[in-house]
Amino acid sequence: MTSSTRDALWSSRAVRFLRPAALTCEGLRRGARGGAGLDGLDLVVPVGARLLVVADPDAAGSLLVRILAGLVRRDAGRLRIAGMERPHAGRDGWGRRIAYVGPESGLYSWMSAAEALELAARLALLDAATARHRIDEAVARWGLATGVNRPMRRVGLAHLQRTAMAAALLSEPEVVLLDEPLRALDPDERMRLLRLPGDRRTMILASRYPASEAGCVNQVALIRGGRVAVHAPVAALEERGLPLSHRGVATLLEPSGIYRRESA
Repeated sequence: MTSSTRDALWSSRAVRFLRPAALTCEGLRRGARGGAGLDGLDLVVPVGARLLVVADPDAAGSLLVRILAGLVRRDAGRLRIAGMERPHAGRDGWGRRIAYVGPESGLYSWMSAAEALELAARLALLDAATARHRIDEAVARWGLATGVNRPMRRVGLAHLQRTAMAAALLSEPEVVLLDEPLRALDPDERMRLLRLPGDRRTMILASRYPASEAGCVNQVALIRGGRVAVHAPVAALEERGLPLSHRGVATLLEPSGIYRRESA
């Protein structure tokens, strides 16, 4: 199946049956302190999935997302994300098709939300009309109108985190990599904003608080011993009456699949 454009490829009837992979990891290895490394990790995430990554220890989930974003070099293994095995620039390159937002915003304290969005538009090589339209939409969706021209040092942490998300998504990336994003927001607003639009958009979210991600993910993966021990739909937890938690996901490893609550 070939196509001259990505849109033509995604609109083909065959895609609905083939479920192509947005992410493929084979044998990823990376050493880290405290047992938080990766040791031959394999993972395949289909296009359009909203995957929650939980880990034991927690830091292994963040490490995986940072490797996927190209911020940490892997020691070994193969990685293919958004159809690419290595970063490259251009209108159809890594920076436009993949977005990352971590616990820190990465925005300069002197920069305003308006400036951050304009910079994101330039980096994505958007034409002026498209940039203006997307910036206006982002300001509305992410609640940035109040204080949009104030420097980051004069706005609250919640405004700063919303700005980072808005800037990262301005290019309409295919794959969104998130590591504990939007923690300064109240739970309801955070859940609403993390329900990202787009059936073809894939989200991979590393979280130390899996219960707080209910409603915005449809798959969950548990990393244990540096490898993926569980990768299952959230529906598998719901069918067994299991909570979206470390213990709930780990229960899927047990032959009985029965969740036993600890006594008080």
